Amino acid sequence: MTCKVKIVWDNESDSWYTDADAPLNMVLTSGSFDALVERVRMAAPDMLELNEGYKGPFKLIFEVIREDEMELVS
Repeated sequence: MTCKVKIVWDNESDSWYTDADAPLNMVLTSGSFDALVERVRMAAPDMLELNEGYKGPFKLIFEVIREDEMELVS
């Protein structure tokens, strides 16, 4: 089984959050990218079991999105 997890940077809250589609269906947040990836890794097996009744091996694919706005001053 393969699960895709989108990790997005939110400038307003100064944090990372997940937007995971089925079968994970989880939304997590963290101020640290590495901490968020670890939270996903720890929660994913439980979410797969709760949402799908699945207990086998799985692959996580992370899509990372970070957008920054900058104003150039001369």
